[in-house]
Amino acid sequence: MSREVTPSGAGVSSDVEVDRGGRPASTSARALAAAAQRLFLGDGFDQTTVEDIAAAVGVSRRTFFRYFATKADVVWLESDAELEHFRGVLAASDASIHPVDVIENAFIASIDHGLAEDEWARHRAELILYVPAVQAQAAAVYRQWRIVIAEFVAERTSRTRDDEYPLAVAYAVMAASSAGHERWLADPDARLAECLRPMFALMVPRARDVTTD
Repeated sequence: MSREVTPSGAGVSSDVEVDRGGRPASTSARALAAAAQRLFLGDGFDQTTVEDIAAAVGVSRRTFFRYFATKADVVWLESDAELEHFRGVLAASDASIHPVDVIENAFIASIDHGLAEDEWARHRAELILYVPAVQAQAAAVYRQWRIVIAEFVAERTSRTRDDEYPLAVAYAVMAASSAGHERWLADPDARLAECLRPMFALMVPRARDVTTD
């Protein structure tokens, strides 16, 4: 699943630096995002104002806009860091491993923030899956992930990014992510990786002519 607005960072200020572990340099930005997600789910996205979000954290409206262009952008706070981590894992992967296996492991490693971030991550997933205003931004986010995936598969299989197989894998990965997150939300005790891996196995095509050295 994942966040973006240069297509990847959906309006998140470039002043906010985020590390792989999901902990941005600015605690204000993370606190605002967490508070906003709780308010969106509790009171409704349309009913929640920027003033409500700022007040929940004890900061000003102006402070909110230092970090985010719109209230929907809080959902994508971690997007750039996740995609950058994904790129890095792909680039460092063993060429002898099937590209689908590489993508699956890299994808999960990049978006699964662990039990310590479970509430925030579940809130984010629910908003992305079910809130129209957030879903509209998700299209740009998913496109960036698909580009990275298709380029990687194309390179590893001596194809071009627009060939059938790289495109099929790219679209299937994002669909598997959505399905896995939906299963995860349905089970409060489930781990994200446990819900994602079966969907990858069922939905992501493994070309028979892919060879590894």
